[in-house]
Amino acid sequence: MQIILGSTSPYRKELLQRFDLAFESAAPDIDESRLAGETPQALVARLAEQKARAVAESYTDALVIGSDQVAVLNNEVLGKPGNHEKAVVQLEKASGETVAFYTGLCLYNTSSKNLQVDVIPFNVIFRKLTRDQIENYLKAEQPYDCAGSFKSEGLGVALFERMEGEDPSALIGLPLIRLCRMLEQEGVKII
Repeated sequence: MQIILGSTSPYRKELLQRFDLAFESAAPDIDESRLAGETPQALVARLAEQKARAVAESYTDALVIGSDQVAVLNNEVLGKPGNHEKAVVQLEKASGETVAFYTGLCLYNTSSKNLQVDVIPFNVIFRKLTRDQIENYLKAEQPYDCAGSFKSEGLGVALFERMEGEDPSALIGLPLIRLCRMLEQEGVKII
């Protein structure tokens, strides 16, 4: 049975490679808009499932992984900043605050139609940051394609006071601890 990662994210690909499994990546073509009144947790669960189902249409005997993530600060969903100015604003707002990350994860078996969906939370508590620290960090790492404007697996860890959660890989976008259990439930041996 093939394993398909329903994502073209280099971060998710790199994480999945830790399992030393053969897999392919495929881009899901879905509308990622948030529905009116939808909670961040419901949003990422829905999008993870939609991504897996969209990619699954091209495969008959596969396990398809879908994942989606949002960052939330004071009830506001933080998107990917896209540029330096928006990243500065995000990090200034995050300074001294807690940013909650919710990562939706879906594993869809195209043969049995078995569907597993979960949402894995992870909190990042930021230290109080000066404007110079923010500017220096952004110049060094340019995390403009990352929700929350940082890369925890890189220099971004210097922005934090602490992290709270059961699975640090969830923060990068693919919760490997939960995914391992999902894959094992489908008969895939990880170790």
